Amino acid sequence: METDGKEEISVEDEAVDKDIFKDCSNIAFYGRQKQQLSKKSTYQALLDSVTVGKDSTNFQIINEATKVPLLTEVYSIEGNIFRLKINEESPLKPRYEVPDVLTSKPNTVRLISCSRDTGSLELTNGKGDLKCHITANPFKVDLVSEEEVVMSINSLGQLYFEHLQIPLKERTTKENEEDASVVTAQKQNSVNILFPAGPASIGLDFSLNGFEYLYGLPQHAESHQLKNTGDGEAYRLYNLDVYGYKINDKMGIYGSVPYLLAHKLGRTLGIFWLNSSETLVEINTEPAVKYTLTQMGTVAAKQKVTSRTNVHWMSESGIIDVFLLTGPTPSDVFKQYSSLTGTQAMPPLFSLGYHQCRWNYEDEHDVKAVDAGFDKHDIPYDVIWLDIEHTEGKRYFTWDKKRFPNPKRMQELLQNKKRKLVVISDPHIKIDPDYSVYAKAKEQGFFVKNHEGGDFEGVCWPGLSSYLDFTNPKVREWYSGLFAFSVYEGSTDILYIWNDMNEPSVFRGPELTMHKNAIHHGNWEHRELHNIYGFYQQMATAEGLIQRSKGKERPFVLTRSFFAGSQKYGAVWTGDNIAEWSYLKISIPMLLTLSITGISFCGADVGGFIGNPEAELLVRWYQAGAYQPFFRSHATMNTKRREPWLFGEENTRLIRQAIRERYALLPYWYSLFYRAHVTSEPIMRSDVGGFIGNPEAELLVRWYQAGAYQPFFRSHATMNTKRREPWLFGEENTRLIRQAIRERYALLPYWYSLFYRAHVTSEPIMSSGSALLVHPVTEPKATVVDVFLPGSNEVWYDSKTFAHWEGACTVKIPVALDTIPVFQRGGSVVPIKTTIGKSTGWMTDFPYGLRVALSTEGSAVGEFYLDDGHSFQYLHQKQFLHRKFSFCSGVLINSCADERGHYLSKCVVEQILVLGLKKQPSLVTTHSSDGKDQPVAFTYCAETSTLSLEKLSLNIGTDWKVYIK
Repeated sequence: METDGKEEISVEDEAVDKDIFKDCSNIAFYGRQKQQLSKKSTYQALLDSVTVGKDSTNFQIINEATKVPLLTEVYSIEGNIFRLKINEESPLKPRYEVPDVLTSKPNTVRLISCSRDTGSLELTNGKGDLKCHITANPFKVDLVSEEEVVMSINSLGQLYFEHLQIPLKERTTKENEEDASVVTAQKQNSVNILFPAGPASIGLDFSLNGFEYLYGLPQHAESHQLKNTGDGEAYRLYNLDVYGYKINDKMGIYGSVPYLLAHKLGRTLGIFWLNSSETLVEINTEPAVKYTLTQMGTVAAKQKVTSRTNVHWMSESGIIDVFLLTGPTPSDVFKQYSSLTGTQAMPPLFSLGYHQCRWNYEDEHDVKAVDAGFDKHDIPYDVIWLDIEHTEGKRYFTWDKKRFPNPKRMQELLQNKKRKLVVISDPHIKIDPDYSVYAKAKEQGFFVKNHEGGDFEGVCWPGLSSYLDFTNPKVREWYSGLFAFSVYEGSTDILYIWNDMNEPSVFRGPELTMHKNAIHHGNWEHRELHNIYGFYQQMATAEGLIQRSKGKERPFVLTRSFFAGSQKYGAVWTGDNIAEWSYLKISIPMLLTLSITGISFCGADVGGFIGNPEAELLVRWYQAGAYQPFFRSHATMNTKRREPWLFGEENTRLIRQAIRERYALLPYWYSLFYRAHVTSEPIMRSDVGGFIGNPEAELLVRWYQAGAYQPFFRSHATMNTKRREPWLFGEENTRLIRQAIRERYALLPYWYSLFYRAHVTSEPIMSSGSALLVHPVTEPKATVVDVFLPGSNEVWYDSKTFAHWEGACTVKIPVALDTIPVFQRGGSVVPIKTTIGKSTGWMTDFPYGLRVALSTEGSAVGEFYLDDGHSFQYLHQKQFLHRKFSFCSGVLINSCADERGHYLSKCVVEQILVLGLKKQPSLVTTHSSDGKDQPVAFTYCAETSTLSLEKLSLNIGTDWKVYIK
């Protein structure tokens, strides 16, 4: 290991005692806010100060104690989004506003005042039913939909704003004596941190009426559904390097997305709190109680019985800048959020294959041997990874000349097998005047500064290091240039990048990170932008990989630290997990949470990074990882080697089987990523509680059918609607509603067990897209799992046995170690590859198969997306295929889903499997676009109701039909 001249750096510098990480009791701004809010000082809106501009409606609010005005701006943004900004009207210096996260300046819709008096103001954008009602004293904002308040802002009076102060050295002696304790009493791990402008924290509360189910706020090793927070505990958003993080804990770890979704039957909302400083979020759900809604324009005072969830956001600095995503459906909220922060980047196809990583593969011979091992054991893989030991003394963009004397030749060997290489590049730069990267960055002033003006220095893997200031556009531009083939010696076009330690990690620093008073570009303190530091490194890295190909090739960049919008630049993983069953289990809700907050390309280290997994755990982890978006095995340096073939023949077979299933489904995975890229749909999603269900169903019957399988089941209507008791809609609808409610009561023992299981295990079910439901086995020595198959009018098929079950029931599935419980939803078509190659590159022209799973009505739909798998030609030249498969009345049709796309493919569909066909056909024929009809040989199994068509030759990119008579 390299040293800083005095001490050796080891993993022990990272694997510190968890007690060094703070909880709320020793976070200064949390304590100040709690103390001040207990005094109940309130804000008042000065509605006589209202001005209406092209983009926003502005007015002042003032605290009754300080009398210092704040400027409030209300915006309506296209797509049913409201934005609220609160800032000092005349700050001593500008307060930090987060740049670069929003993809562009949002398109605003002019707000219209539809009601105004001395005590209130009501605004509407003239589109939709939403209104923004502002109450003057005390200051409160209500979002009203169909005469019902869906969200209230500052209804609890928790608006908090610390005004910037004159720097201590510029004050009078008396002021210094009075205020010194306030300005300097910030400590990071017992180190006094001086903030010249003093404390600057902010806070605001949001009350969500009728909402009990909240999701989001990654990254925490916690349940998918957000929990209530008690006194002195909150969800912490503060990017930290936590080696072997605690599970079932609200402490901040590697990344932060200050965004949550709230869901109830009939509406989903989102709150995006655009702030990159340390942030705490408290959540408190109040049970259903009676309370009064006050007079608001057309909304009369009335009594309601409803639950309410209060969300209290607190940030260390910056301004209040919050986007209210009003849905009303989950898919609407996903689109609203992505319209602000961007969609998931379309990844190169190879990155959806299997990745093999370790700290560290020792040398070129080791890489060659591991690569050959996959071929010897007939296990496909796409990428091998090199950790920090591949460099010369942890100097990034270099190679250890003894271990890797000829990196280009090593990459050529991989390229000949159509495989790739990923290497690591961290943000810390070894302090060494002879190291060109350090010398050039030093010369140009590209490092973060300390509060005294010199370069910030901290310890990390190379020893004493300086940290690149990625918040500076010039630094990002320079750093991107380091990936040019002419600059990065030994790199080729199959080399891609992994950004690690970019929270940033600073060994022996406060909470293992950078001091909050370090200074960045623009003279901003590190406390302002801590959570966005890693976001900027990934941005610069992705841009560098694009630039080296002259804008032609898609990048692949994995990052450990992330922020809102990181999905635009690549993939994320869950960091330094442990080889224990509990970490396998917690990885599922962690990934589900990342997925619904925009970051679909996510995964967890298969096998656990820390420790040595037993064979059963490793097999089960591979089986789970094969159905997660990013699929990589990784291990720390002091663990036993764990390549897939080192655990005996039987376990090798099971791991091979899991990886091969991943490769068979690559057409489906790639199509899911395209949907995420263009429509913002999460790839990995939960099917418990109906969160991604059908809340927008128009018919009351459908609502009852959906609600009967959701945790809280209540019918409710406002006072000016027609009566809607279940028996008022005719005999047939009464029968269907009765049936739905009776099914609920029949399943009460299951519901009670499910709530207990959620209470003690946090165990979810997950689905990959809408067609496949996966229930990973996360318990040792399991012989049976209980799987809830949702949907009262659904049918589900076992992907292996083709056995089928009606939805809205729990089935007991026997599991051996070779069992991955995977179910295909009736009504879906899943494209697969029928032959598996050594890597994705070998499979380009391999034939396809279709798994057609029929719904209860005997129909099915699906889609398929294809392009060259690596370039931007799908975007710039529209070189892609987007096909739609539909099955109805015995006819399977392949038709064009997007006429804009054009891409020639030699590939054919050679196999079609139809599940749920209840009668053996007498004849099957194909009809191609040239008008030719061809009879097809088929096999029908009456026991499983499956029809199998083999030896077809139907081009994937042309129109054709298959008739089943």
